Amino acid sequence: MAKRNIAITGGAGFIGSHVVRLFVNKYPEYNIINLDKLTYAGNLANLKDIEDKPNYKFVKMDICDFEAFYKLMQEEHINGIIHLAAESHVDRSIKDPFTFARTNVMGTLSLLQAAKLYWESLPEKYEGKRFYHISTDEVYGALAMNHPEGIKPPFTTTASSTEHHLAYGDDFFYEETKYNPHSPYSASKASSDHFVHAYHDTYGMPTIITNCSNNYGPYQFPEKLIPLFINNIRHRKPLPVYGKGENVRDWLFVEDHARAIDVIFHEGKVAETYNIGGFNEWKNIDIIKVVIKTVDRLLDRKEGEDLALITYVPDRLGHDVRYAIDSTKLQKELQWEPSLQFEEGIEKTVRWYLENQEWMDNITSGEYEKYYKEMYEDKDIPN
Repeated sequence: MAKRNIAITGGAGFIGSHVVRLFVNKYPEYNIINLDKLTYAGNLANLKDIEDKPNYKFVKMDICDFEAFYKLMQEEHINGIIHLAAESHVDRSIKDPFTFARTNVMGTLSLLQAAKLYWESLPEKYEGKRFYHISTDEVYGALAMNHPEGIKPPFTTTASSTEHHLAYGDDFFYEETKYNPHSPYSASKASSDHFVHAYHDTYGMPTIITNCSNNYGPYQFPEKLIPLFINNIRHRKPLPVYGKGENVRDWLFVEDHARAIDVIFHEGKVAETYNIGGFNEWKNIDIIKVVIKTVDRLLDRKEGEDLALITYVPDRLGHDVRYAIDSTKLQKELQWEPSLQFEEGIEKTVRWYLENQEWMDNITSGEYEKYYKEMYEDKDIPN
């Protein structure tokens, strides 16, 4: 296998840490450079198990720092970039859109330009190079739900079955779906996607983009739904649910996403877009009830006793109704599909958070506590 020097941006974050771990362990002949600014969502504790590996290096860096990244490209002879670093929480983007534009748009542009200049200076130029940009399904906008009132999703379908989709609607996001972002977060990601496309079309840069559905699993920062609710259930705090909890999302276990990134980086076609999804749609309120049931069982509580913690709060501004990814292209071209059904993934996820309370305690302090109070507790949720 050819020698690779790969920079993974956002590698101390949730998805990034799983990708870094996979590449460091699976490819000992590669040099993996983890770039992370270590904002609130970046945590080097996520990578303690590999921090001493000889093929791993951490560099604290802001992706908007063009000069620093260009210098790193030259020093480390970077020939592959997996770009995950991003501001990613919709609620935060509504309050602070400028930060999202800076990081997600200008940061991506900084990486693209540095890679272009360095690779074009080499005798082989773009040969053997790859710029892989990880995006989101939210750039596509929203899908309608057309299921009969009260229908329940078919929880026992196989991971690759499209029947789960048909419980909620007959339309999905495809790679050709037109962009229609509705939040500052999704608008910033859509813009960054367009820059990646433009660098291929204008300069011939070997780029790939993937748009993925909601991820869940270990090491996720607890502003996101599943770890937030696991932690709140454990401490019997209110579970803030937007609107009526009717919004539908497609969910994918984070390790399956990391596997998809691996196969796409190595085997995906240049200039292509691949959608990555779990064929696994759930209403928010249904997923919350499954999480409650699982936490109660693992903590030896009476089944369902923590349902009373559910507290409905005013809906998020511009809250999209339904996302549903069709990842048939990825399955057919690269033979990837999710390895876990949702119940298996949730069981694994809940167990991890309950067994790693020290990690959770360390991360849910300081600035996050202030943020949580502003976002949820100040919305008249009973304490």
